[in-house]
Amino acid sequence: MEARSAAAAGKDFPYTLSTTCYIEVHNDGKVTQGAGMDAYQRAVAGESRLFAVWPGEWRSDLFAIDDLDEFARAHGIVHDEERTGLADHVHEIHWVAADHDDNPRSQYVTIDVRLGCGCSVRDRRTFAAQMREQRGWNMAVTGGWGYQSNAGGTTYTFRVRRKSLTS
Repeated sequence: MEARSAAAAGKDFPYTLSTTCYIEVHNDGKVTQGAGMDAYQRAVAGESRLFAVWPGEWRSDLFAIDDLDEFARAHGIVHDEERTGLADHVHEIHWVAADHDDNPRSQYVTIDVRLGCGCSVRDRRTFAAQMREQRGWNMAVTGGWGYQSNAGGTTYTFRVRRKSLTS
């Protein structure tokens, strides 16, 4: 049985779904699990091939990761403004501590964020990485987050390590 093509699934392929299992088959026959920057670089260099198992309700399918550019954009290895909603620039940020978050002993604080630069947050991990680089924020990337839009724009709600909120 031949692996199906991830490229044929296009943008519908669940590259970042938590239940998608990645398998890397190295040219020397070694098989490893996981897919990150190193696996991507080896695949681009032709030193290995990447596969993914996409589990379904009744069966799982094996896919060849045959569009490494799409894989890299999905995993944030290469910035993808369309997917993330975030330009690769210094964001104009307006933030306040959320009204309902009043426990000063908590390591994390909930903040409401508005972006004055026209960007929108579609990918929390990318935004968290940008805020860590630009402002030193340590944002939670697991658990809930949300947004609310109205005539004044969109407000995003995130959890950020309290000690990292210096600017």
